[in-house]
Amino acid sequence: MATIVKTPAGTYKGVVRKTGWPQKSKTFRLKRDAVDWARQVEYEMVRGTYIDRGSSERLLLRDALDRYLKEVSCRKSLSTATAEQSRARVLKERLGRYSLAAITPEALSNFRDDRLVEGKSPNTVRLELALLSHLFTKAMSDWGLGVVRNPVSIVTKPRLPKGRTRRLGQYEERELLAACDAHSNPMLGWIVRVALHTAMRRGEILSLTREQVDLKRRIVHLTKTKNGSERTVPLSHTATAVFKQALNFEIRPIDTALIFFGEPGRDGQRRPYCFHAAWFRAVRTAGITGFRFHDLRHEAVSRLVEAGLTDQEVAAISGHESMQMLKRYTHLRAADLVARLDRASHSRGRFSRH
Repeated sequence: MATIVKTPAGTYKGVVRKTGWPQKSKTFRLKRDAVDWARQVEYEMVRGTYIDRGSSERLLLRDALDRYLKEVSCRKSLSTATAEQSRARVLKERLGRYSLAAITPEALSNFRDDRLVEGKSPNTVRLELALLSHLFTKAMSDWGLGVVRNPVSIVTKPRLPKGRTRRLGQYEERELLAACDAHSNPMLGWIVRVALHTAMRRGEILSLTREQVDLKRRIVHLTKTKNGSERTVPLSHTATAVFKQALNFEIRPIDTALIFFGEPGRDGQRRPYCFHAAWFRAVRTAGITGFRFHDLRHEAVSRLVEAGLTDQEVAAISGHESMQMLKRYTHLRAADLVARLDRASHSRGRFSRH
């Protein structure tokens, strides 16, 4: 049963004792609030739905985020963990002073709207909310913090823009590769060609070591990918030739297994080749506008589809886990499909004659 006790401080303490349940108590400024709370707790205990919300009411979001980064993010890839640290800083700044129990859909809607008004992209805001959503999922399933629901699941997410449709024209490709080859470091041209002929991500390319490339079997085994799943990428003759050049680079140092290596840092360790500045210069030199390095992956995936590979085959090469995401990266040139349509029509006509 419930008991309401007035404390020496003038507040009211609700105490609930029920067989089979630990004693619960909470202090309120007003007596009616203590009565309402006690009745609600009793009702939930009778129905068997009571959840102790004390932990979620005491734990601030900023402390929960620190725990998430320490226990969850640390198990993810370095790039993902670094990105989540940046998103966590934003969430701490805006919502960190609230307890988990005080994070409501209304508060999250205001956070979403404020970020969009500041000019942040819809995808940036979605990723920030996704981090918070996973935190609540962990709090409910693994941490036992008495979180009743995930408030992020109720909030409408910003609508993403349509996938980029930027393709690389033949003239642009010639000019881009010429500009890359003119750079003092040949690794720039090799990296661009690998991206264009394998659909690998930038991080996957830069983390490659010599042991991962098998020129005889013409495959590359990727161990560090965005989604954490290993995959094996087949190599075309062109891609194989590029890797052969890179592996036979005459000034390759013996103190690193990286294929695309940079200069030693202050700690003496070599890290992947940082080619960002050289890439931007090459794009400007080639006179290309509106084209990003990631668009090379987009171009490669589209070419695989145009070559006649099935969605499953393309996904096995590119590492896309869902067909929906793969479609966002695939944009076919109508002109390139004309020949395939002609071949299909010719085959049907020949079959009908028989």
